[in-house]
Amino acid sequence: MNDFVAWFQHNGGVLDTSMMGITDFPGSGRGAVALQDIPENHTIFTLPRSLTLSTQTSTLPSAFGFEAWRRHKLNKGWVGLILCMMWEEAQGNQGKWNTYLASLPTQFDTPIFWSDEELQELQGTAVVDKIGRDEAERDYHEKLAPAIKTRPDLFPFDQIDPWYTLHRYHITGSRILSRSFNVERWEGEVEQDAEHGPEEDSNEDTRANTSIGSAMDIDDSVGEAVDEENSERDSDDEEIEDALDIAMVPMADILNARYDSVNAKLFYEKHHLHMVTTKSIKAGEQIFNTYGDLPNSDLLRRYGHVDLLPCPHLKGALGNPQDVVEIRADLVINAVCGDISNDETHRERIDWWLDEGGDDVFIIDTDPIFPEALTSFIRLLLLTQEEWEKTREKRRPPKAKLDLQVSLLLRRIFEHRLTSYQSPDLEVDVKLLASESFTLNKKHAIIVRLGEKQILAGALETLRLVDAALSDAENNGSKGKRRVASGGTTGGGKSKRARH
Repeated sequence: MNDFVAWFQHNGGVLDTSMMGITDFPGSGRGAVALQDIPENHTIFTLPRSLTLSTQTSTLPSAFGFEAWRRHKLNKGWVGLILCMMWEEAQGNQGKWNTYLASLPTQFDTPIFWSDEELQELQGTAVVDKIGRDEAERDYHEKLAPAIKTRPDLFPFDQIDPWYTLHRYHITGSRILSRSFNVERWEGEVEQDAEHGPEEDSNEDTRANTSIGSAMDIDDSVGEAVDEENSERDSDDEEIEDALDIAMVPMADILNARYDSVNAKLFYEKHHLHMVTTKSIKAGEQIFNTYGDLPNSDLLRRYGHVDLLPCPHLKGALGNPQDVVEIRADLVINAVCGDISNDETHRERIDWWLDEGGDDVFIIDTDPIFPEALTSFIRLLLLTQEEWEKTREKRRPPKAKLDLQVSLLLRRIFEHRLTSYQSPDLEVDVKLLASESFTLNKKHAIIVRLGEKQILAGALETLRLVDAALSDAENNGSKGKRRVASGGTTGGGKSKRARH
């Protein structure tokens, strides 16, 4: 890494080499280490914005022509940044970021590189539908490949095979997915297009946010945690804006992450970015940024690893406290409506639910509180025609009240969700993990699916206790008067629109 550090410093970066070093950590690879005790609020390195690599700092969009760039749809999604990074790397020693790009990984353990046989191990998990291999390859064949054929002066034929292959496209995309930051433009800066380049205005300090799927989740300018996972981007303009803000940040992407371990964050100003400690760090300790404390399904899909630490919901056994299970709305519909799920009555209710902003994916996590939206959706499907007409008139979904009928349906939903895995039996995966006779990819797959199955098992146990309480209430003559509502076994906020 000596060449990389020298390149960083030569191009305007400032690294406090007395405080931070770069080393390999067992189990987590290359990372940053404290060489001596580092106090809180200490700047460990600084770099100019011009050293970040993005579609705004690379000269390729200008050389290609902004109008042609948009015509080939290189301004949408990540395909433009991927092409910029491939092109910059193809410049060799003549390229500004050659030393930096040479320091980035060329192999990943993420599922996009797994074989079909290995992917079968992830059957039923939240990973499979979000890998995005087909979508990425469609962008390559429909956007990137046609674009480079139009400019042999920028992409000579003899460079296509070594630098612009589909495999290298996946490698570059994985670098962005695992290491990029969302470096917001300063106030007053306009989008780079055919008429406008970057403009300078405010000198306000702020903190660098992260892109969707980026390596680091950082605070915004008002000091509140940015939750990019729950933000919706429905318009083309928002998609373009996000693409412009995504950047590779040399030195910052060396920092690893671990659950609940963040001790440094990236701040930005008008012209510079600074990595600043957020708490004191002892000599020899690793310097961590943060992924945002994600479930193992997302950690594996984006970064190729999983987190294992003692979990309260597992009574101290190893797992990830942030694990979740996704329950698709179509599973709920089939469980409640059965063979009549596509009749006009239910179709009308489902369309109304979605039009009113209802969710089509419900999130079950380690908290034994079920999402209000899930319970409300079930009750919507159970309404009589008269009740449905009143609900539609009021434009308010049913209250999330849990009774024996809803509890029975929830049990059916969770049990059916368990059958989507290779085996619904937790003990099968527990025994497999203990055997230790498998590849790293299979181990990661087992850990992800076991974590999800443990959540479903916990949800079923919660339902068992609820059923017992409701049955006791009925036996005591309180039938219909005692139902568990919000704050009991239902709660808000754990549902979402499907995003893949």
